[in-house]
Amino acid sequence: MAGLAAGIIVLFGLGLAAPRAEETRAGRTAILLDIDGAIGPATSEYLRQGFAQASDRGAALIILRMDTPGGLDTAMREIVRAILASPIPVITYVSPSGARAASAGTYILYASHLAAMAPGTNLGAATPVTLGGGEGGEADQKAPQDAHMAKAVNDAAAYIRGLASLRGRNIAFAERAVREAASLPSQEALAQGVIEIVATDLKDLLAQAGGRIVTVNQQKVTLDTSAVDIVAIAPDWRARFLATITDPNIAYLLLLLGVYGLIFEFLSPGAVAPGVIGAISLLIGLFALGLLPVSFAGAGLLLVGIVLMVVEAVIGSFGVLGIGGVVAFVVGSIFLFDNSVPGFSLSWPVIATAAAMSAAFFLLAIGAAWRAHRRTAVTGDAALLGSAGHVVAWDGGRGLIQMPGERWQARADAPLAPGQRVRVVARDDLTLVVVPDAVSPPQE
Repeated sequence: MAGLAAGIIVLFGLGLAAPRAEETRAGRTAILLDIDGAIGPATSEYLRQGFAQASDRGAALIILRMDTPGGLDTAMREIVRAILASPIPVITYVSPSGARAASAGTYILYASHLAAMAPGTNLGAATPVTLGGGEGGEADQKAPQDAHMAKAVNDAAAYIRGLASLRGRNIAFAERAVREAASLPSQEALAQGVIEIVATDLKDLLAQAGGRIVTVNQQKVTLDTSAVDIVAIAPDWRARFLATITDPNIAYLLLLLGVYGLIFEFLSPGAVAPGVIGAISLLIGLFALGLLPVSFAGAGLLLVGIVLMVVEAVIGSFGVLGIGGVVAFVVGSIFLFDNSVPGFSLSWPVIATAAAMSAAFFLLAIGAAWRAHRRTAVTGDAALLGSAGHVVAWDGGRGLIQMPGERWQARADAPLAPGQRVRVVARDDLTLVVVPDAVSPPQE
């Protein structure tokens, strides 16, 4: 009996110990998230999901491997807030060699619990070009004259000073990175206390990070990176879809596809497919534009250009409205996005192609309007006057004549005979006034 009781106690103890062992194994995981390219809404969504998965797995570390020219201020601040609120230590690692953490990347590096760089990388150039965020400007932006720009620079400088103070990093360089667009290579960044580690690869990074003390949610935590398994998490379909549609070129083309699809549907009711595709494309395009730094002036010019070309297609002003529409369309496309934000500008080939297609649409509309203007009317009095027919029956000054597709009552001053060709010269209510057709002889 005593042996049975002892066996039950041992099994019960193993059952309690099993979850702890699993938690320990789960805690030996480092989640690797890659930031490669311009930082935008898709980046912040991807990192949000990655942080959530790291928490669910009970990961010991989150590693952000970064190579970015910068990006949007709103997306960058979302990422910084996620790092500051993370219960898991975050190491930002600028890698591989030749990579950079420019503009928005510098803020993310400063916000991280540990900042690391690979040899041959650089950081800095964090001057905000616009309130929407952007890449560093020139050094002469140190004392911007424009009040709007001064506010943006002062706000950004205060923001990065706060991050530097929180993490105990070089505050002076942080401010110079914002006000003077200063940059540093990895070794100088290490020497000046901007980062903590220069590592050749992830294995070297973990080896150097082990034993360091970081502050996570106001608590001191000693990093234990021994026997840590690195698990890379790729963006899911939603993050990839968001990255696709928030590419300014894709968003721009979706917007145009939507507008022209709806125009085609209105001009040719019943086609259905252009209207459905146009509506879906327009909604997706507008959603994407809402996440991007769009210039209202550029959007207004683009809209005016499209409206002018549509009016040209409908009323046919023989080029006046169409030319103005194409000009407004091209200028609006150029100014639609802030070109100073890295990775979020329209490419010239896309603008040229869209303008050419819009101009072709406008020229086709002009051609159709010109042909319609010269074409003989086929309905109403204009279609009847001058048309020819022949007499079916006649008595005195009145009779019945056959016109193309229909018979009419008719009257004439001259006597007519059945089979004789006549030509319409007027219409009196439901009676046609005709004269003998001098071109053709009477039919027997």
